[in-house]
Amino acid sequence: MRTITVDIINEKALNLLRDMESLELIRLRNSKPEEHGEPVDWTKYKGAMSKQLLSEIDQQLDELRGEWD
Repeated sequence: MRTITVDIINEKALNLLRDMESLELIRLRNSKPEEHGEPVDWTKYKGAMSKQLLSEIDQQLDELRGEWD
């Protein structure tokens, strides 16, 4: 048995999947995004980086890239 995740775009697709389930070809499960791991608490990262000018960020990136050469 394999497990895949499908994004339902059209309600007709869900009806087809339910028909396949009634034929015992597949099994449908309701899943919530938080079931795939613990939800991230983004508030603890707030303010972790100070605002910088784009030119300063570019300069820092150039310096970091230069260290790899």
